[in-house]
Amino acid sequence: MEAMGLWKAATRRFGGAGVAGRWRRDIVAVALAVSAVAVLLSFSAPYPVSVWFLLPSAGTGGDSSSEGSLLPPPSLSAFRQYQERVASAPTPPPSLSIAPLSSLDANSDDEEVEDSDADLKIPPLWRESLDTSNSTDSTATTVPPPVVASPPPPISKPDAVGVKSRNVEPKVSPLLPEVPVWLMSPHQQLIYAKREIDRAPLVNDPDLYAPLFRNVSVFKRSYELMERILKVYIYKDGSRPIFHSPDLKGIYASEGWFMKLMEGNKQFVVKDGNRAHIFYLPYGARQLELALYRPDSHNINELLIFLRDYINMISAKYPYWNRTRGADHFFVACHDWGPYTTKLHDEFRRNTIKALCNADVSEGVFIRGKDVSLPETYIRTPRRPLRDVGGKPVSQRSILAFFAGQMHGRVRPILIQYWRGKDADMRIYESLPHRAAKKMSYIQHMKSSKFCICPMGYEVNSPRIVEAIYYECVPVIIADNFVLPFDEVLDWSTFSVVIAEKDIPNLKDILLKIPLRRYITMQMNVKKLQKHFLWHAKPVKYDIFHMILHSVWFNRLNQIQV
Repeated sequence: MEAMGLWKAATRRFGGAGVAGRWRRDIVAVALAVSAVAVLLSFSAPYPVSVWFLLPSAGTGGDSSSEGSLLPPPSLSAFRQYQERVASAPTPPPSLSIAPLSSLDANSDDEEVEDSDADLKIPPLWRESLDTSNSTDSTATTVPPPVVASPPPPISKPDAVGVKSRNVEPKVSPLLPEVPVWLMSPHQQLIYAKREIDRAPLVNDPDLYAPLFRNVSVFKRSYELMERILKVYIYKDGSRPIFHSPDLKGIYASEGWFMKLMEGNKQFVVKDGNRAHIFYLPYGARQLELALYRPDSHNINELLIFLRDYINMISAKYPYWNRTRGADHFFVACHDWGPYTTKLHDEFRRNTIKALCNADVSEGVFIRGKDVSLPETYIRTPRRPLRDVGGKPVSQRSILAFFAGQMHGRVRPILIQYWRGKDADMRIYESLPHRAAKKMSYIQHMKSSKFCICPMGYEVNSPRIVEAIYYECVPVIIADNFVLPFDEVLDWSTFSVVIAEKDIPNLKDILLKIPLRRYITMQMNVKKLQKHFLWHAKPVKYDIFHMILHSVWFNRLNQIQV
């Protein structure tokens, strides 16, 4: 009715005769229509248009700002849930009313707030991120979420800790929803992910075969969070051939294939290091050897010095290394010398996540639970990495155990000593004899054997483990102190046999004692496992590229203190 009255008054005022009058009436009509729409929207909006949130700065060093940036309001459904939860909260008595921030700021620097009723609550993730004593970056400033006048629960006496007047942590009642993941800083996101994994729900995923895993629900939740959250920064520094030069062929191909697929990835890689959770050092240990090692010198000091200087350079040029002393940095090395090339830089050796084929815990370099055991994959044809994958059914596997390979290291000579030419069921050779190769190739022998023997060479790793998986042969692993690939998530007892080096003389008896029913289950599990060890030109979910990246992600979370 008021709008109609305004309309009549306006037409009397501006409604003169002629064209000029009609022109003025049109202008008035448009202005009134716009005003009416604005009034209606102000009453029907699902949340106040002034509701904006500050995004905590992701940067913790360099030139990044610590004041945050404005973001648009949350979705309609999220805001309605928020309204319902606030509406359902009980009305606090006067003694529990939230003190205004101005009253807290009035205190002097040296004065502590002793009144626990004035202490404001925030969700745990915010509280942890604002605790500078636990932060890895003392220069970062995280902006807290807006304070909402909702009653905090009574604070128990042990929790009523004094708060410095100018460093007050505003707190929000736990009745309110947690801060959205996209509003969190990278460190807060890691804390969130770790807590989510700890309470992972039970799952039944047809793409994952549960018997292969230590806990398939934990793996599933961790993998989902990795896909949703993880961001990787790749340093652009370093010249070829040592950096950014993937070698895709041979027994060290794992480090090259990972480098190629990681640098070409658009899902995980970010250009802004302030958004990253982990940082990739993109060098190849094999290329490092080819470029700097002098053959037959038996001296790798030049390699160690080169990497020491490289780490010193990036730690001086960028802010990222010094924030955690390298704990969120990782490299991937399949060459046997990979662990040893870190020894001249203490932080590089102790703190970085090392994805190594040479995952030997006895030497004090590889640390279980922090470092990653990298599968050693022998790629013969880079354009067809999956060539010959597959094997014969159990009924057509006539050979009990098979091995053929060069004699180096401490284990293989013992294996040959006890089993070469001693038993027709045990096909153990130094190299495949010509008469045997004429009947069946090396690969055909593996596809026709029940068990494939995988003894260590100079170091604990061997490409035969992955070869056995490719050809659906149950691997028999002989290497003391070897942490098996993806050991943090896979249960190797369900699809392999691990034998101590001292038990080589009893090898046949150990294998024959495995019941046929159990062997059939193990061989079926090897076939199910195969998908997690395959390289693809374009990465596929749960393949070896994603499994390596997941292990780096998972072990990084293990280092986060909640």
